Amino acid sequence: MPNEAILVEPEARNTGANIMLSRDILARAGVTPDSVLLISMPYMERRAYATCRQLWPDVAPVCTSAPLTLEEYVKSIGDAAEVVDVMIGDLQRVKEYPKRGFAIAQTVPLVVQSAFERLVATGFSSRLLQ
Repeated sequence: MPNEAILVEPEARNTGANIMLSRDILARAGVTPDSVLLISMPYMERRAYATCRQLWPDVAPVCTSAPLTLEEYVKSIGDAAEVVDVMIGDLQRVKEYPKRGFAIAQTVPLVVQSAFERLVATGFSSRLLQ
């Protein structure tokens, strides 16, 4: 792939900004995609999808992440509690961001909601929204 064929978006500091700024870069280049590939951390695929559907509804998002098992992902981070905290924070965003207009709403199964509440009650809360 020649370097001039690669468009880089270096300014975003969050998923929503990355989607909007990438959309703008492509539009300025005259590119109107039908679909986009969103590459994220394994636990962020649902939120990346929901954010893209909200902010760029004209494209079909295809989400992917490194093909890791949970055990492999925890090993790559080195701290199981940190992984749970990050996943809890991300699930909260899946639930809360639609209310803020950042993402489309998604159904969270009751069993997942119950697990979320139990984990927060036991102290996994360092990545929750304030």
